[in-house]
Amino acid sequence: MGLERRLAAIMAADVVGYSRLIRTDEDGTLAALKSLRTDLIAPKIAEHHGRIVKLMGDGLLAEFPSVVEAVRAATELQQAIADRNAGVPEGQRIEFRVGINLGDVAIDGEDIYGDGVNVAARLESLAEPGGVYVSGAVHDQVRDRLGLRFEDLGKQQVKNIDRPVRVWRWLRDAAATGPKAVPMEGPLPDRPSMVVLPFNNMSRDADQEYFSDGMTEDIITDLSKISGLFVIARNSAFVYKDKAFSVPHVCRELGVKFALEGSIRKAGNRVRVTAQLINGSSGGHVWAERYDRELTDIFEVQDDITQQIVTALKVTLSEAEKPRSAESGTKDVDAHDLFLRGREFLSSVKKDREMFDQATACFRQAIALDRDYAAPHAGLGMAYVLDYQNHWSGAPETSLDQAERFASEAIAKDDQDPFTHFVVSLVAMFRRDYHRWTDEADRALALNPNFASALNMRGVFHIYTGEPELAIPYIERAMRLDPVVQQQYLHFLGTAHFVAGDYEKAAALFRDRIAVNPTTDLSRAFLASALGHLGKLDEAREVWRKLKEVNPGYSPLEHIGRLPFQDPGDAEKFTIGLRKAGLAA
Repeated sequence: MGLERRLAAIMAADVVGYSRLIRTDEDGTLAALKSLRTDLIAPKIAEHHGRIVKLMGDGLLAEFPSVVEAVRAATELQQAIADRNAGVPEGQRIEFRVGINLGDVAIDGEDIYGDGVNVAARLESLAEPGGVYVSGAVHDQVRDRLGLRFEDLGKQQVKNIDRPVRVWRWLRDAAATGPKAVPMEGPLPDRPSMVVLPFNNMSRDADQEYFSDGMTEDIITDLSKISGLFVIARNSAFVYKDKAFSVPHVCRELGVKFALEGSIRKAGNRVRVTAQLINGSSGGHVWAERYDRELTDIFEVQDDITQQIVTALKVTLSEAEKPRSAESGTKDVDAHDLFLRGREFLSSVKKDREMFDQATACFRQAIALDRDYAAPHAGLGMAYVLDYQNHWSGAPETSLDQAERFASEAIAKDDQDPFTHFVVSLVAMFRRDYHRWTDEADRALALNPNFASALNMRGVFHIYTGEPELAIPYIERAMRLDPVVQQQYLHFLGTAHFVAGDYEKAAALFRDRIAVNPTTDLSRAFLASALGHLGKLDEAREVWRKLKEVNPGYSPLEHIGRLPFQDPGDAEKFTIGLRKAGLAA
């Protein structure tokens, strides 16, 4: 007789940073976790007709007969835990990640197992602290029934699951919007314009997704370095990954004339790459090619694709712009592979200590194989910048020094990589080294005029050095190149108008930023100050009330002290606006 099977909603949850909490205070952590389980988690699951299948150290597995009740339980739990953590020092908070899947499970006594359970566990591992990630099957059941809002993160390849899983992220207090391009109005750019869509992974091994993504990103970078082309940024291009679309629609949405799409099949030491350049107006092919090569020839394939596109679009290259990837980088296939894996970790949705450890391990292994390979040094530099901001490692106070050291080593090995100069510019910004900040951003843009993040960095420099009018065109150009991923750009554009004294325009931009990122405290604080300057005191106080819900420990003085304003008078505009609204002493 076979095992009993049934369809169930499965919730997987675990504690974020459990090992760190135990190392810091074992007795206190265990007592707090026990209290949470007894007083909050078990009653909430029972309230929604679920049952705890098993406890697993810092985690738990629960099942529910109803998908709706499972999602209600998870979101109410996360809100209750957040409320309970209010006022608890950040390093002592117990926070959970939650994943929910609807799937077939096998029953073994009181236990359950199967792919339905495994997918829930993988979703949980993707989620951020306090987050709830659900599968596409769950979202289909609850999207119109609970009044909750979710962001579509697209299909994600998860460990030990053959097929990619569509992932949706619960947005606390958010509008029902996911990443979407703002349709471009007006004429096309004055030079050939294009998007490189994510190449399809045709390998039998789904774990090779990082390789196809890595090659796509390299081609985007190679084409972006050509001043005669307008190339959409990687982040906006990758929004279309694993989604059904028509090339003409994508081109209209992004405001470009051409699209490059293709596929990659990697098997052993062989790789097959197909690529086709498509006219977005007609849908017709401008150029197409198939490459069957040894894996060691992958850089030559990338170079040839770039050269063929340049030829097809009749773009004239300067000597400095001629493809150089074949003679730069590394000849060690394994080192390159490790670099691609590390870069994929840095680009992932998940941003936590585990991601940091995985990325840095890959970069260090790549360097061990080829010490002259610049790219993994730059990758380590970026990883340590992120650690400085997020405090994942044991010594984040040294992370800027680490970032600068690795980025400087990368420049010494290859000073033609725009990303490396961007990393150094980031470090200089945090150090308030204004001269190096702008020099390195300019160097990155000289090497890659389509580098949206470097354009934004150059604009931000003008904000904090008292020339906000000069910042605006840089930031607007960055937004045009990266039209889907606009939330950071909206904040900085709002800040530029704020420093310039245009508080109406600043307030409108901060409202837009809050709409696409409802958990921001930064933009809410600036919006409250702008409203104070405008005399809209009731609205300012309501914005402040929402800010305190998002971040109960928010300190305006600490916040403004972190921002690298060169002139204290510009920083004072922020405080004055809050005072006018009665929100700061």
